[in-house]
Amino acid sequence: MSFSSSPSFQHTPYDGTSQPFTVGLKPIDEAIWLEPDPFFAVHLAEKERLYSLQPDSVFREEAGTEAAQAEVLALITDNLSRFHGATHQIASGSVGIPTAGREVSLTDKPALLTASRLVQEDLILMRPGDDGYRLVAASLCFPSSWSLAEKFGKSMSGIHEGVPGFNGSRMGQMVARLFDNLKVDQLVCRFNWSIHPDSDLHHPLPKDMRFDCPDQALASLFLRVERQTLRRLPESGDILFAIKIHHDPLAALKTQDDRADIAGGLHKQLLALDDDQLDYKGLGETRDALAGALEGFFTESAVP
Repeated sequence: MSFSSSPSFQHTPYDGTSQPFTVGLKPIDEAIWLEPDPFFAVHLAEKERLYSLQPDSVFREEAGTEAAQAEVLALITDNLSRFHGATHQIASGSVGIPTAGREVSLTDKPALLTASRLVQEDLILMRPGDDGYRLVAASLCFPSSWSLAEKFGKSMSGIHEGVPGFNGSRMGQMVARLFDNLKVDQLVCRFNWSIHPDSDLHHPLPKDMRFDCPDQALASLFLRVERQTLRRLPESGDILFAIKIHHDPLAALKTQDDRADIAGGLHKQLLALDDDQLDYKGLGETRDALAGALEGFFTESAVP
């Protein structure tokens, strides 16, 4: 199912503030951990549709994660009560979400699934094991070209197999140290970006990036940004990933006051990707045409 984008270009990590295929973590405040936006109700409805139609593809849990899942639910309801009273009405045993026309019981199990029904973010639990941190529970409705069924139970190295520069490199080692050293009171954030041929939120399969000309690229493609936050749970010591998806149609660049900066940053990062990185992002055959389409937004001939 396709949707319109959230408020256009809310996050632009390709503008130089983040670099692809790097850790790129920055501290954030508790007040901005979760990001309800004007498409909150639409995203929650899509989650419910996926839970109903294909539950095994969007939710999995290992036995023994129940207490950690309850921690996640408690953290999220506490955050919503303190910072998001405009969208959530917290009661003793339920949360009302007027803009989505629903009420969520806090006693429903699994707790991680209940927590996911309250927010736009996907929620992923990582637990330390013999081979580093391992994916042990997840509500993953909006993956960016990866499958929960394929990655469930794997370690960080297994999850990132095929990611250029991760395993056997400084990046993988940095992530392992980060996980080991992350404190309970730390909240950190990073971004990924990719380009997709549609606005589908649920994207478990590799995307097919095909278009005939630069004009078609701008008319049909979507810039997808993942905002990933990490925090350690205080009791279990597990690490929680919360992943929020933002979709921006490239055609919307035409209406942005800062379109030259946005297009220029994306153009620069596209041209800096090596062959392995381009293949991983699915841009090996389309990068040059896409970069050419973006040039019109920041060259002297661009229409103001």
